[in-house]
Order: sequence, then structure tokens, then C-alpha cells
Amino acid sequence: MSVTSKRIRKAVFPVAGLGTRFLPATKTIPKEMLTVVDRPVIQHVVDEARAAGIEHFVFVTGRNKATIEDHFDHAPELEATLNQRGKIKELEELASDLPGPGCTSFMRQQAPLGLGHAVWCAREVIGDEPFALLLPDMLHHGGDGCLAEMMDAYNDHGGNLIAVSPVPESETHQYGIVGVDDASEKVSRIAQMVEKPKQGTAPSNLHITGRYILQPEVFDILATQERGAGGEIQLTDAMLAMLQAGKPFHAVRFDGTIYDTGTKLGFLLANIAYGLERPELADALKAGLAKLA
Repeated sequence: MSVTSKRIRKAVFPVAGLGTRFLPATKTIPKEMLTVVDRPVIQHVVDEARAAGIEHFVFVTGRNKATIEDHFDHAPELEATLNQRGKIKELEELASDLPGPGCTSFMRQQAPLGLGHAVWCAREVIGDEPFALLLPDMLHHGGDGCLAEMMDAYNDHGGNLIAVSPVPESETHQYGIVGVDDASEKVSRIAQMVEKPKQGTAPSNLHITGRYILQPEVFDILATQERGAGGEIQLTDAMLAMLQAGKPFHAVRFDGTIYDTGTKLGFLLANIAYGLERPELADALKAGLAKLA
């Protein structure tokens, strides 16, 4: 059943993290600019948002992140050189990746106070609209696109939505977990939300995967929220407060594969998976992997 809701036009991308797991590579290069095949991680996530119909892209940045801003802008010298050399295909591909003029905003978080604080920093640009939130480390691979599936669910249910995916019961203590009315359904009402539950106490094996659609009321809660785990302002705490206040939340199960590119293993696996999808690379990559194995 379809409900009448404000359209989701804007998406927030928290990109202020230091990327210490990838030092020394990230000493001068933002972790979001590390490439999966030949596209930066952040570009893959922006591609997902654009495919879902997002029109305005809000990046919450920190120091040493200017490369991200430059990436989503024209590069006149490079473009002129490509044009002079007749590399029209490459020129067109670069142009197609760019959001339109005025469709990007860059906000400084200034202090590493957690995901909830990063979201709160985008409040002036988002205003009183519902919005999407995409964590750039988490690449959702396969299907019609995770955020696109969430948009469909939003059109039917409205409210707040969280993408989830099953993990082994032995790993639930490593994630934020939701309890739902019916875990077998693609979309189900969220009844519980627990951050890293103790082993054996999780309400389900559905973990939060880094894609959200949130109503703007979350900003009011984040504005006065006390610091939680790790001394940071936690988004999960704010969402839990909304849930307890009766605000509707639904889980949208993602059935593809999720690669956490914030870890070395996840980053390597993502490169292999995306590389195998490229016709010009697939055969040689398979042969190379077979030799290594």
C-alpha cells in the first residue's frame, strides 16, 4: 500500500574519517578515494545514490579531504589534454560522473565526535526534508541497488528505513542488530534495535549495513544527545530514541553482497568482485587468481 511522503531528494555521505587501518596509504589520500578497480570507493556509493534518484549530495568532511571535493568538480587541464589527444570516450565518462552545478554541498565536521555528530552537521542543508544516509565504506554489490530498493519501500511505508542483511549468529555481537516482526520478509517493521549485543542475546541475525532513510526529527534528538559508546554521539542511540517514541522504522533486507572497504580484506574482495564484472578484465583476473590459489 502506497503512502504519501515527502520525496527523498538529498543524501548525506560521512567522509571525515581518518582511515587509520590503511596507513600509510591514507596519510595523504582520503580512504574514500582509494580505488575499487578504477573508481574511488566514494564514486561507487555516489553512483548508487544517483541511480536511486538522489539529486543533492551532501558530504560531511574533515581536514585533508579536499581531494574528494576536487573529484566531484571539473578538472580543466585534464579535460583539455584529453580533448587534444582525442580521448573523447574518457572525457565523456568523466563528465557523466559529475553531479550537476549546485548539486553538491561540503560540510566540515571539525571534530571526530561520531556518526551521529556527522549527520547533525548536515542539518542546515537537509532542512525539514527526509534524507538518505550512505556510509561510504560499505559497498552494496548486486541486485537493483540497495538505496533504490529502500526508495521503493519508502514509497510504500514512509517513515524511517534501515538496510539490513543476515550474518552468522556467531558474529551478531560485532554489529548493530535489529529485531523485526518477520525476518523472512523483504520489508518488516523494526521492533528492537541493539548495538553490538552480547553473544546469545541478539533479537535476530539482521545487522545494520550502512544505508538509511531518516526523517528530519533525528536532528532534534542529535542536537541534545549525550555521548555514548567510545565518547561519541551515536546515530544508533538517536534512532533508538525515535523508535521508543513511536516513530515508525522498517528494515529492508539487502540480498546482495556487502564489502566493508574500511577493512583490508573487504577492500581486496571488493576489487576482485568488481573486477570480475569487467569483460576486459574478467578472464585474465580469473587466470591470475587461479595461479595464486
